[in-house]
Amino acid sequence: MEQINECIAALREAAPDIDIIQQEPMSRHTTFAIGGPADLFVQPKTRKELAGTLGVFRARGIPFLLLGNGSNMLVSDAGIRGAVVCTTELDEVRVGNDGMMTAEAGALLGRVARRAQRAGLSGAEFAGGIPGSVGGAVFMNAGAYDGQMAGIVESTEYLDENGELHTLQGEEHGFAYRRSVFRAHPEWTVVRSTIRLRQGDPAAILDKMNDFAQRRRDKQPLNFPSAGSTFKRPEGYFAGRLIEDAGLKGASVGAAQVSEKHAGFLINRGGATCDDMLRLIELVQQRVREQFGVQLECEVRIIR
Repeated sequence: MEQINECIAALREAAPDIDIIQQEPMSRHTTFAIGGPADLFVQPKTRKELAGTLGVFRARGIPFLLLGNGSNMLVSDAGIRGAVVCTTELDEVRVGNDGMMTAEAGALLGRVARRAQRAGLSGAEFAGGIPGSVGGAVFMNAGAYDGQMAGIVESTEYLDENGELHTLQGEEHGFAYRRSVFRAHPEWTVVRSTIRLRQGDPAAILDKMNDFAQRRRDKQPLNFPSAGSTFKRPEGYFAGRLIEDAGLKGASVGAAQVSEKHAGFLINRGGATCDDMLRLIELVQQRVREQFGVQLECEVRIIR
């Protein structure tokens, strides 16, 4: 407790207006609506505050977790020892010239897609229904339908472990299926990305976004907390189809359930714990492995 109080004092000195909450339940900040309390929950409002916050934690050996919209994360019922640094206040989005946009790490993908549509810029339609933020989307090369971040991200500014600002260009991102160079360097922190889009007709772009949104409503269990697709797509298969063919549609552990609408989604029917969800994940993996010889890999980050 003394170390935490000293850390709070140092944060206040570095950034007097920064938001700091103690013992904040992570269930309030993840789309699974699951997770115990974080010792400290901090929300920087500027890039300078972000750099200062990370510097304070590193100088004192306080472990920290970077959080955007919490859309691809399952947090332990015991919570998080140390700090959570939430970037949702760092959400500036700017439309530039020649099809360029910049977006800070905490900007929601839906907002980026809508700004692009209004500016008559095409290429980000796929992102309109992804409930994540730019930082997390770059980290995992998020994608849906006909697109992924690898197809639109041109450069990314990030802070290294010493608080120094660097910029990645193009192939330096190391994008692959649900991966980027940031997975190999968790000490790096995404600050802002520049994306390149192409000119298009705003009405046609909106029609495409509306079509994607309708497909999501028709096929996905949007009325329950989830982290989207729980498993990565195994080569040559669809995870949801394997799970359904294994007879697991609707299977439950506690209040965690394989969605009856789309078997690729594991949902929280109300009051599910992390333990419920982990046991359901293990059940699905075991059954699919036994029946089809396929090992399903989690797409969701598990924070224990």
